[in-house]
Amino acid sequence: MTDFGIETTGGIGRLELIRIAESVAQEKGIDVDDVLIAMEQAIQTAARRKYGQEHQIVAEVDRKTGEISLFRQLEVAEEIEDPVNQLPLKDAREKNPAAEIGDHILEPLPPIDLGRIAAQSAKQVIVQKVREAERERQYDEYKDRIGEIVVGEVKRTEYGNVLVDLGRAEAILRRDDLQPRETFRNKDRVRAYIYDVRAEGRGPQIFLSRTHPQFMAKLFAQEVPEIYDGIIEIMSVARDPGSRAKIAVISKDSGIDPVGACVGMRGSRVQAVVNELAGEKIDIIPWSQDPATFVVNALAPAEVSKVVLDEEARRIEVIVPDEQLSLAIGRRGQNVRLASQLTGWEIDITTETEDSEKRQKEFKQLTDYFTEALNVEEVIAQLLVTEGFSTVDEVAYVELEELASIQGFDEDIAEALRERAENYINERAEAFSSEAAELGMADDLLAFEHLEMETKIELGRKGIKALDDLADLAGDELVELLPEAGLTEESAGELIMAARAHWFDDDEAPAEQSADDDDFDAGPVDEDALEGERPRPLDAPLGSADDLKKISGVGPKLEQKLNGLGIYHYSQIAAFSPENVAWVDGYLSFKGRIIRDDWIGQAGMLMSGKEAD
Repeated sequence: MTDFGIETTGGIGRLELIRIAESVAQEKGIDVDDVLIAMEQAIQTAARRKYGQEHQIVAEVDRKTGEISLFRQLEVAEEIEDPVNQLPLKDAREKNPAAEIGDHILEPLPPIDLGRIAAQSAKQVIVQKVREAERERQYDEYKDRIGEIVVGEVKRTEYGNVLVDLGRAEAILRRDDLQPRETFRNKDRVRAYIYDVRAEGRGPQIFLSRTHPQFMAKLFAQEVPEIYDGIIEIMSVARDPGSRAKIAVISKDSGIDPVGACVGMRGSRVQAVVNELAGEKIDIIPWSQDPATFVVNALAPAEVSKVVLDEEARRIEVIVPDEQLSLAIGRRGQNVRLASQLTGWEIDITTETEDSEKRQKEFKQLTDYFTEALNVEEVIAQLLVTEGFSTVDEVAYVELEELASIQGFDEDIAEALRERAENYINERAEAFSSEAAELGMADDLLAFEHLEMETKIELGRKGIKALDDLADLAGDELVELLPEAGLTEESAGELIMAARAHWFDDDEAPAEQSADDDDFDAGPVDEDALEGERPRPLDAPLGSADDLKKISGVGPKLEQKLNGLGIYHYSQIAAFSPENVAWVDGYLSFKGRIIRDDWIGQAGMLMSGKEAD
């Protein structure tokens, strides 16, 4: 094997073998011992060709002298089952008096000359083992360098993807990780950010990016010593690669301006980053712990008149002067989109005119509401709205002194307003009770404390008349049924889970997602690993398409999941054994029980009723 200096075991000097191993190790950047182990395995492979594949051959290369030794490995056995690779204890003790059952005896073999074919095979083994060691070294080196910037040379371009030579490894810069209109030619120098390293069969895959937000952060760390030293911290980055970016910074030293330090003398520091990013415009924003201030800063250069925060929904309404609207939104919504990414808040932008019209409309609606509900003059209703009252219930339960303290009111007016508010509430409750009875609404839904009575009646009008009806819904369905309630899918899901609390054995509703949510499957299911027994499927539906829905608690999404298992009819659930229940629960990958005992009971009752008919 001339590439590695080995044609026969005696073809080269012993010390030269060690020097060759050292040379290969240095060239490939791997350990010398890895090369010597590869050589040993290659010699073992060649020796088996000479002495027979059935023999256990061991080759050893002395790490100091380069001496090559061959041995046949024999196991000491009490009963000989393989005469080629085993020997009895008596014979073993002739070679080694301390031998015991289960030990291995190494029997020396004479040196061999590697023929051309054997040498070629040995070469392939060595090349393969060296390549594996080189790949392992590359992965170990770069897996801990995720998050660093590297500089490499463009090796070639394939289908828009750029292969980059990093010196001791090769990386890929995919087309999606290149900036728009950015092209590279062979031998070009390229700087990029390592965002992922994966160990794959063909070797470690090192993925680079020039569009990653942290690429910009690392570039600033290279250009701004205060960031590298930790005096200035980059809090967040938002990028529209190749076009515009925003970066939020804060200084831990009150004497250092973070924005000025990042800009540099005559813009030298920020300009160096801009040049690397092919002219991408960068807004450097002072970070603030106050969300309103941070959002206002992020929307620069637009001016902001007022902000209204909804901390629970992490949403903020920003009011800007009419002439600033286009500047605040930016071209194709770029400015507000980047500001939202930078701050982590959803941002709604309206003009002062729109805000004024909206508030006037709300003021008039509330004024008309109080005028009709309390049977008062418009002036009094306007005073209530001005003081922040928005419902009759607030008027009924506010302290009398507080109501009387409103300018223009006295105790008599306050008492009259409270009395009218209480009368209105009682009349409304009677009307709701009457309508609930006409709709045939169940007591469990009417007693459900997480919804206002008005909302419950609205559900009843749309066919949701029992708590189980509400529990059967998915979050998006509840949002669609109550468009005026201002529900999000998350809050709707919480209401549905509260409605399902009585389904479970515990007194408290479980924290897991509901069975109708999209979180059934955590991924592919290994059916062989599931406990229990798979229910016997039907080849086709039996009876009505809605037969499973006759079981209270089986919603449309769960029905679809069960159909996928060949379960179409409640008679199949009625026949479930405990092993079937365990298997189905495991298959659906739900954090809790899906098939409950009462469902099996309901299915049995449905079967009994069908038989009676």
